[in-house]
Amino acid sequence: MLILLPPSETKSGRTRGRRLDLDSLQWPELTPVRAAVMTALARASARPDAASTLGVSPNLTAEIARNVALETAPAVPVSQLYTGVLYDALGLATLDAAAKRRAARWIVVQSALFGALHLHDKVPPYRLSMAVNLPGLGPLAGVWRAPLASVMAAEAGDGVIVDCRSSTYAAAWTPSGKLADRWVLVKVPGATHMAKHTRGLVTRHLAEHGSRARTPAHLEAEVSAGFQTSLAAPVRTGQPWVLNVQAP
Repeated sequence: MLILLPPSETKSGRTRGRRLDLDSLQWPELTPVRAAVMTALARASARPDAASTLGVSPNLTAEIARNVALETAPAVPVSQLYTGVLYDALGLATLDAAAKRRAARWIVVQSALFGALHLHDKVPPYRLSMAVNLPGLGPLAGVWRAPLASVMAAEAGDGVIVDCRSSTYAAAWTPSGKLADRWVLVKVPGATHMAKHTRGLVTRHLAEHGSRARTPAHLEAEVSAGFQTSLAAPVRTGQPWVLNVQAP
């Protein structure tokens, strides 16, 4: 199983600790692109128009400033880095040992700065969206598309791909070919806040109860044990199955 999560804008940091080591992150083949994005982000964040370039409020000066010092900032395990609605609902810290092991095996967080991350990876807090057109590199979804294609296909294995990402992050990698037959987009009707919350709960449910799903139908059967669900087949070839989940 592969569970794809978006990052969150809000992140927790540390005042002390080891610095970022790009070579220690999962998928070393992504290191050159990670380094290039980090350099371009630092340069863009040091400019007077940084807030406009990054698409954030000018009031977020402290978060923008952090982007300039990523090489020396203390790194945080990804399992502790991201906060916000989805990650609060997921509650990684409160999972039992078996559920934590499943989460560590299955969850991949898409990142505009690092491409993709496992929960054990350690990176510093940053502010960057996949929607940004970064000077010197271009739109980040396009920057990451080719590098992510090979690593994500291998990561998917032969299990179901559970996609909890927003469309912004999904643009960086889309399962194709036979992978698309096992690609399930988790869709939650209603407000964005509740959608994020419910996707976090679904991810927690899978980590807690385990999964043997090899098909979208099997996945729905597992998720329906804790939620009201319905499954829709792809509208056309290459598009995902859609698992509709009602917010609790």
